[in-house]
Amino acid sequence: MTNQIAKAKIVIVDDHPMMRDGLTMRILSQSDLDVCGQAATQDEALELVKDSNPDLVLIDISLKSGNGIELVKRIRLFNATTKMLIVSAFQESLYAERALRAGALGYLNKQETNEKLIEAIRTVLRGETFVSPDTTQRLVSKVLGKKPLANDPLAALTDRELEIFRLIGSGLSTSEIAHQLFVSTHTVDTHRENLKKKLGVKSGAELNLKAIQSMLESG
Repeated sequence: MTNQIAKAKIVIVDDHPMMRDGLTMRILSQSDLDVCGQAATQDEALELVKDSNPDLVLIDISLKSGNGIELVKRIRLFNATTKMLIVSAFQESLYAERALRAGALGYLNKQETNEKLIEAIRTVLRGETFVSPDTTQRLVSKVLGKKPLANDPLAALTDRELEIFRLIGSGLSTSEIAHQLFVSTHTVDTHRENLKKKLGVKSGAELNLKAIQSMLESG
C-alpha cells in the first residue's frame, strides 16, 4: 500500500476567470498542491474559506465586490490558521505593507507569477513572509527609523481612502462607490475631500484625473 502525499489545499480569489484558471493550472502541476475552490467576490470567498478551511488563500486586491485587503482582515477574524498571499497587479510599494498589516504573509506581483508563484506559495505555506527585496528593504528601513527615499503621497492614505481612490480611477461615480462599499454618499464625499487635501488637488475633476492616471500606471 503506497502512502499518498498530503496536499496543501488552496483557494484562489480573483475577479478574472482566465487568471483564476491560469493560477489553477500552475498549482495543479505540483504534486503536493491542490486547488479546492475559486471565488470572484469577497462574499463568495468568505463562504468558500469557511466551508473548505484551506491551507492558503491567494487573493487579488481588485474583486467584483469588496477588495483583497479587506478580505484578508475579514478572514483573519474567524480563521487564525489559514495563510494568505496577495497576488495583484497593483503597486507593491503601496499595497505590500498594507497586506502584511491586514494579516497576509506575502505579496506577489502578477507580472512575476510565471517565475515566482510556486516559490511564493511554498514560502507562505511554511509560515514565512514573501515580498520583493525592495519591499523588504523599505520595511527594514522603516523599523530602523530611516526616512524613505521617495515620498509617495498615496502611501499616506488610509486603506479605505486608497480603495476609494482606486474606485474613482476605475470611473465609478460617488453613488456607485457608495453602493459597492455599502456606505452613504456623504461618507464617500467626505473621503473625497480628505483625498483632495492629502494629494494636494483643488477640484473633484483634478482628483478624478489623478486617480485615472494612477490606475493606468498600475496597469
